[in-house]
Amino acid sequence: MTAYETSLDATPPTDSGHRFDAGRRWDASLDLSFASRREVTRLVHARHRGPLRVQRPFYPEEARGACHVYLLHPPGGLVSGDALSIDVGVEEGAHALLTTPAANKLYRADSHGVAWRQQARLRVEEGAVLEWLPQETIAFDGARGEQATALALAGSARCLGWEVLALGRPASELPYVTGRIDQRFRLTRDGRPLWIERQPLDPAHPRFCGRWGQGGATVQATLWAVGLVDETEAVEALREALGTSTRWAVTVRHGVLLLRYLGQECREAWALCQAAWRVLRPRLLGLEAHTPRIWRT
Repeated sequence: MTAYETSLDATPPTDSGHRFDAGRRWDASLDLSFASRREVTRLVHARHRGPLRVQRPFYPEEARGACHVYLLHPPGGLVSGDALSIDVGVEEGAHALLTTPAANKLYRADSHGVAWRQQARLRVEEGAVLEWLPQETIAFDGARGEQATALALAGSARCLGWEVLALGRPASELPYVTGRIDQRFRLTRDGRPLWIERQPLDPAHPRFCGRWGQGGATVQATLWAVGLVDETEAVEALREALGTSTRWAVTVRHGVLLLRYLGQECREAWALCQAAWRVLRPRLLGLEAHTPRIWRT
């Protein structure tokens, strides 16, 4: 059996720290592996570098249920030069649910315009399940950086996840009017692309305000589910449960159910994703939704 492992490499990366150009970089990484041991999902490997951690695994759905793990980033947000990398592997037959304790923040770039980077590489093996449910991300005015998520499924692997992004802080009269965020998403099954997307969020681009693009929306969300037995019934169930609205839509392409939200209310987007999760989880996994207790704090 692979031992539970945790380590910290305190050696700073080359050229990090006291420089003020695009070469400035502060790395943080987290590498996790989950495996089924006697029908119980265990966190069998956890290695971190820099300010990325996990709390101990929780089993609120009984020992043979999903292994709940909270991803912790003590700084609470990304600044110029930050480079976060998260690697998650879910081995055959295992079931992991990952979330975060609070909203992630993307802060304004420094006076030199140095960008930050964040990437997540998620691997789900045959017969395994991953639920990727981070809390929302808030982008401050002037934020500059790249977000990339790569999800690789094998065989009959199943996955349900979401990303919720709020642009600016309208309640504080600080809208997102400058900066640029490049988002990339890639989902494959057995190496075959199912969903590849790139979205630049630049207030200076016509797409940002155009009705054919962002349409002036300050909040967006994307939820995906892969592995549903009856996708048509799932779509109808979502429409019945969530009601009709011009702010969200759902579709299925190449076996990937996608629910999109564009609007002005982060709480509305978050509530929509949770409601959709409650509808889809029983259909995808045969399990009722079990809300992580960290969301209630």
